[in-house]
Amino acid sequence: MQKNLYLIVILFSLTSCYTYQVKKQANTSTGNKQDLKKTSASANMASSPMKNTAAEFQNMSSQQAPVPINIQEKLSPNKNVKIDVDGKSYKVIVDRWEGDSLVVHPTHSAKKTLKFHKNQINGDKIAEKRFSQPIADIITVLAYAGIAAGIYFLVR
Repeated sequence: MQKNLYLIVILFSLTSCYTYQVKKQANTSTGNKQDLKKTSASANMASSPMKNTAAEFQNMSSQQAPVPINIQEKLSPNKNVKIDVDGKSYKVIVDRWEGDSLVVHPTHSAKKTLKFHKNQINGDKIAEKRFSQPIADIITVLAYAGIAAGIYFLVR
């Protein structure tokens, strides 16, 4: 029983409440749908039905255009991120940008520096290190349950 308790305590001390999460892009499609309704309503007032369909087509095509990802804004200095470069994943801290190259160092090795060109970095898989409240809640509940079980076995 003591070995299991020690193992549980060690596992709790090694668990982190921080996870790497990909930041979701702002969804502007709901705003575009409202704009589409407004423009179609105003276009219905127009005399020509051809203008109405042309306006709707332009709004729909602008709605489907992907928003370009600015990697230099996502990777600002001193951010702890997980990036995907040429199929390999790196957990790094961003140091600076030198032109089109990103200078970083690994999270556990401050002396080693890595340099990547912005075209090598997959912009869709940039994950920032963030505090995860659900994981923290689970760890807290398990810690309280472990303390309660420890007190129960000591009293019994």
